[in-house]
Amino acid sequence: MRENGRVAADYGDFQDLVDEVSALLGAPATLEDRDFRLIAFGVHDGDDEAAVDPVRTRSILTRRSTAEVRAWFERFGIARATAPIRIPAAPSAGVFTGRLCLPVRHGGVVYGYVWLLDEADHSPAQLSAAMSVAARIGDRLAAMSVAGTEAAQALRALLTGATRAARDTAEDSLRKALGPDADEPHALVCVWPPDRGGKRLAASPPDRWAEHSDDLPGARTVPGAAAIVRVPGWGRWETVAVLVRLRSPQVLAPARTAATRVLAALAASAAASAGAGTGAGTGGAAGVGRAAAEPGTGAGAAETEGLVAGVSDARTALAALPGAWQEATASARAARAQPLLGPIAKWSGIGPYRLLTALPADAPPDPAIAPLLTAAHRELAHTAEVFLDHAGQAGRTATALAIHRQTLYYRLSRIEQLTGLDLSDGESRLLLHMALKAARL
Repeated sequence: MRENGRVAADYGDFQDLVDEVSALLGAPATLEDRDFRLIAFGVHDGDDEAAVDPVRTRSILTRRSTAEVRAWFERFGIARATAPIRIPAAPSAGVFTGRLCLPVRHGGVVYGYVWLLDEADHSPAQLSAAMSVAARIGDRLAAMSVAGTEAAQALRALLTGATRAARDTAEDSLRKALGPDADEPHALVCVWPPDRGGKRLAASPPDRWAEHSDDLPGARTVPGAAAIVRVPGWGRWETVAVLVRLRSPQVLAPARTAATRVLAALAASAAASAGAGTGAGTGGAAGVGRAAAEPGTGAGAAETEGLVAGVSDARTALAALPGAWQEATASARAARAQPLLGPIAKWSGIGPYRLLTALPADAPPDPAIAPLLTAAHRELAHTAEVFLDHAGQAGRTATALAIHRQTLYYRLSRIEQLTGLDLSDGESRLLLHMALKAARL
């Protein structure tokens, strides 16, 4: 059970430190960063019901706490504390078991919290020893924070560098920040925001993008992630870049897992900012809000509709990451344009969109197709796309559209009249099909 309860190796030796606290105080411990995102948790042997506290379980499963939970516990002064703080049970707030909070600090800055489901008294010596472990955790979190910030800044500079010299400098900085991992294979994930949540900040210089990263999950909370940062995407829409370490260039599963985790974190953040609670955390109120949901399903789906991600092919050299970013961004655009490809689309799986996403952002529609793309002819455009998606087979198309075959023939004749194209001609069909797919982008 202890082995099954361990967090992924990406968290280094935090698991051992959390287990050390658990052993010192005889209670299950959980480590969260200062934004209440799960880093590691300890499994407590025995039949103690506190070890399977439903609030703690929910925090472990969703790997984060809500804004309401954070506000509840911060009212006890944990962000300013330098010594252990006891927080009593408060069933009215959903806190059914008392907590012992050990602030994790370094250089006067709080980097996280060790939580224990514990109402027992401990000797000063026990608490002093536990705080010594918390200080060691703080040292490591501070070092990781510096490295993570440096890696994120270098990644953004590499992906947005306008000159070869700028990209070379950024590559050197990223290599230094990643250390030995720099020579491992990597993939890039691009997370594209929903239409109403995305920001187009065309006037913002690249070095301002880091200011919009408060709601991003920390790289250490996303298995395999080496850096997470906001960068300008296609058309300078605000996107999120995730650099993911791979076990093998042929296995992209870690990138998809990282994309899923970041999508869920951003979905939960969007739901929380919209006033809809998204779950309960380690210290937190089980009765506050709802459980966090995966993007597009359950709680938070309404607030995050359109949140998609694209995954690039693997790269074995940091210098090749700008090309990987183009693939990841194109894949996210394809997933946004064609929901059947999402919510996570791989570059290798987006088919004709690999060509279409290479078109200039301001490319006008083909003159022959332009009349079909007006609002007045939306139904005809949809009919044409379904007809071509079904290889021009009238029977399958009529079934898909739930219309009579004669109605289909009438619409096809109207399409030919509007465009001047002969739908019995292969090249005309190709032009129409590609133009309709491009219009989705």
